[in-house]
Amino acid sequence: MNLVIDKGNTQVKYGVYQRNSLLLFKTSDADDFLETIKKIFDEYPNIKQSIYCSVGGVDQKEIKILTLFNKVHVLSPTSKVPFSNNYATPASLGVDRMALATAAFYYNQYGNTLVIDMGTCITYDIVNADGTYLGGAISPGLAMRYKALHGQTNKLPLLTVEAPLSLIGDSTVQSMHSGVVNGIIHELDGVILEYKNRFKDLTVILTGGDGQFFAKRLKNSIFANSKFLLEGLNYLLEYNKQ
Repeated sequence: MNLVIDKGNTQVKYGVYQRNSLLLFKTSDADDFLETIKKIFDEYPNIKQSIYCSVGGVDQKEIKILTLFNKVHVLSPTSKVPFSNNYATPASLGVDRMALATAAFYYNQYGNTLVIDMGTCITYDIVNADGTYLGGAISPGLAMRYKALHGQTNKLPLLTVEAPLSLIGDSTVQSMHSGVVNGIIHELDGVILEYKNRFKDLTVILTGGDGQFFAKRLKNSIFANSKFLLEGLNYLLEYNKQ
């Protein structure tokens, strides 16, 4: 039984796996890490190993807490991965993108797979049919775009995410919603189309916190999987046991 931990920019996600089956999924704020870990191990005392993935750097206090309960693998650029890595700067590749590439490799091992993670940033990662990670792209995420419009101007308000009523905004607020949401939709559709033109029989996976919001709004055929990164972490934990 494995515990996988994905510490993102806004929250922490936890998954308990029995082989490849997800038994438990939880989220918490970073401040509730200790309390959440205690509850998980109370409920699943047979967890033997865990993997810790943090995009913002490793919190040594959290690692010490985890080691009280089980053996911990801290995901890093030195961790073993099942795919060939063609990234020019592998030491700078985010651990979250490593996990997504791993999930893509196992999900579609002999095909071309593009993973789009709709989190704080939008990341694009491609693993080709030869099992090689080629890289991808990083762009501002949904909330980040709203914050940028407010923070980099004098008069535009800070809005919460909302689907635009129309392509043509008839107010400042609706114009902002249209610009942010439709801008991302067209970015996603455009990027997917370019990848499809370059890679034969491309499989596209959409994941991340904002994935469901955009899944039904895209023209292109995609597979939505909100827990794709956790699956990748579970694969990596098993792979690094070898």
